[in-house]
Amino acid sequence: MSEQDICVIVPTIREWECMEEYVANAREHGFDTDRLFVVLVTEDFCDTDGMAAMLDDLGVDGAVFDGTAREEWFAEQGASEYSHLIPEASHAQTSFGLLYMWANERFDYGVFIDDDTLPHDDEDFFGTHMENLAFEGEIESRASDESWVNVLDDADGDLYPRGYPYAAMDEDVERDTEHVDDVVASQGLWTNVPDLDAVRILMDGDLQGQAQTRTSADDFGEDFVAAEGQYLTVCSMNLAFRREVIPAFYQLPMDDNRWDVGRFDDIWSGLFLKRAADVLGKQVYNGGPLCEHNKAPRSTFDDLQNEVAGLELNEHVWEVLDDAGADADSYREAFAAMAEALATGDFEEWNNGEFLNYCGEYMNDWIDCLDTIEPTAEETVEVPADD
Repeated sequence: MSEQDICVIVPTIREWECMEEYVANAREHGFDTDRLFVVLVTEDFCDTDGMAAMLDDLGVDGAVFDGTAREEWFAEQGASEYSHLIPEASHAQTSFGLLYMWANERFDYGVFIDDDTLPHDDEDFFGTHMENLAFEGEIESRASDESWVNVLDDADGDLYPRGYPYAAMDEDVERDTEHVDDVVASQGLWTNVPDLDAVRILMDGDLQGQAQTRTSADDFGEDFVAAEGQYLTVCSMNLAFRREVIPAFYQLPMDDNRWDVGRFDDIWSGLFLKRAADVLGKQVYNGGPLCEHNKAPRSTFDDLQNEVAGLELNEHVWEVLDDAGADADSYREAFAAMAEALATGDFEEWNNGEFLNYCGEYMNDWIDCLDTIEPTAEETVEVPADD
């Protein structure tokens, strides 16, 4: 039996059956599913028994964690004081999967999958991500005069993804080639419904939260990296990463906060990741494998309500991080420096600026939590799926 070294993390309350397609894709392309352990992060009101039964029927190992199971897990780790790090009913619950990975050192890799996505039949989803993480060689490198790279730059329609700062639009892009030899994250992009924010969806003339524009495989060019010092949107719907990045990859406490800031958990965690990667000489790979994003119709105005509280902060948070941790020699040190910058900064001039101080405090707790649950070589924690 192969070593089980990949933790697949899926936040879900609706379409957990998407895993049937991902497992089928792996087997169709000859990828060894014995390497996979699937963590479904869900809520108490969901069909956890059905989720566990699905994993059993698929013949893949995994565990299902609703709110009650998460609380029990924290208690078993002696880390109940840190359970607040995982917000309720939020996509940011992906952070729980990161903690589970950290407590189980057999996992060398993590893969985030959103439940409204499906793999493309002609692409080896897991295999391509693993190839990207192992990539060494020449690759396209992108940079702009705004210090931001648009991952949808090749698509028709002048699209900018969710989280891309408005002030960084209309950038002048330079494309070069660089040698890459230490990839720590692989971001797969998406066909069908583009990942846009609500303002851009409204500008595209759509009231159902999707956008009228659709993307296809032809809208994406060569795989690429963002050059050192350049930022990009990192979406966790289709993302693989190395275990080592977890200290600098916390998905912030969105939605469940008194400022009602939401929808920036993966975006801002991507800023942490890119800043730390730049400091440490690592790279974030972007392009394949593509997935099909089948976002369900919903009110664009509801999404706008969830995003508007953080829109101004999103214009500036990267600038705060860009000066942090320059001398760090680990992800932990880089992240601690970013946490300090946010926790102690004066952001009163921005709408809901105190939320950044709040995030900094949670980031410090994240580091302490990882220290608490870090496994020894002799002991790791196994948590079975709910019966």
